[in-house]
Amino acid sequence: MKKIELHELDASYYYEKLPNSLECFLIPFSNRNNYFITYATRFGSIQTEFVPKNSKKMKKFPDGIAHFLEHKMFEQEDGVDPFTYYAKSGTGANASTSFDNTQYICYGTDKIKENLDFLLNYVNSPYFTDENVEKEKGIIAEEIKMYDDIPEWTLEEELKKNVYNEHPIRIDIAGTVSEIDKITKEDLYECYNTYYRPDNMFLIVAGNFDVEEIMTTIQNNNFMKLKREKYNVKEKQYNEKNIVNKQKKELYMDVVVPKLGFALKLNRQDFVILDDYLLDSYFQMFATVLFGNSSKFREDARMAQLFNDYYIEKERAGNYITLYLLAETDKPQEFLDFIEKQLHNIEFLEEDVERIKKVWLANEVRIIDNVDSTVSNLYYEILKYKKVIVNKVELIKKLNVETLRKMFKNITLDKKMTSVIIWPKDRKES
Repeated sequence: MKKIELHELDASYYYEKLPNSLECFLIPFSNRNNYFITYATRFGSIQTEFVPKNSKKMKKFPDGIAHFLEHKMFEQEDGVDPFTYYAKSGTGANASTSFDNTQYICYGTDKIKENLDFLLNYVNSPYFTDENVEKEKGIIAEEIKMYDDIPEWTLEEELKKNVYNEHPIRIDIAGTVSEIDKITKEDLYECYNTYYRPDNMFLIVAGNFDVEEIMTTIQNNNFMKLKREKYNVKEKQYNEKNIVNKQKKELYMDVVVPKLGFALKLNRQDFVILDDYLLDSYFQMFATVLFGNSSKFREDARMAQLFNDYYIEKERAGNYITLYLLAETDKPQEFLDFIEKQLHNIEFLEEDVERIKKVWLANEVRIIDNVDSTVSNLYYEILKYKKVIVNKVELIKKLNVETLRKMFKNITLDKKMTSVIIWPKDRKES
């Protein structure tokens, strides 16, 4: 095993790549009693058109198939339900599908070796039948319909459709009722065999354990002993436009206070920084300086009573980075005008940058002392950067206002901004 030291944090990871190409990351904690395990594949909702393994033709799979597949992995041929199995030892279990990955997790304080072995077994034992696939369609259809009635969910989904022209990130992770109705067990097996391969997956185990014992448990798992063929998946490439798909949309739903969604879409190629981690860091700095909790913008907008609450988030999709601002406001148009005015009058101050750096550095220290947060941090790095960022503290310290100003000096905003407003239904009726 290779020991990976995290600079200036007095912490380390252990790394091993198994003969079957699975990457394993072990993070021991001597001062914690709990553990957290995630077993993940780089297969998410945006991967719906690709050349399946043992095929030569590009195939379009139904939207939502990655999420559907995640659901079906909990149905085993031997009838053992993973949730029931884990509950016997007081262990929590779950799974989630995102745009570019699916992960299966378990967490607890007892029987880590047994639960780890069980996790590896059930994720490597797909069992799809015509009957259980049909049964699942009704369950997921109800889930989709339920989310369709949630204004906050609708706001985010409609905003993505406004932002992206072609990229499949504009499609709901769960798909649509009509799309999932097309899914067959053969589709699921094709997706599983294409993406649920050791060379396309990784495992993270964090907690209070002996590193050698846990690695032995992994290596002794029957599925880990199998050598599986590597496969470079050919996926459809999307020619996403440099402008938003639609600049404005208004909807009417059962809300008391209007909801506003704003997005700014920028092309990665517009920036001078080429390193992915630094680019993400400066973009986060940009968003925090402009709209963060302690920003002048937030204070001015609060004093003007332009919002009840808002939060910001960012997203990477292909060559594009998108900043989202989602708000509850009685004055959506006035608040939108205020946001756009701020973007056209960007000012970066050194004291703001230095203050944010201090907060980020404190967060790194806090995260490294928490099992769940450490796993989440590492998980993101492996997915987004395909490596562990060992010198994150050093990189944060080197962030500076001059580079931030240079990055955004020549950014054009024309047709890069879009908004969605959800009004109360009674406004439309009146």
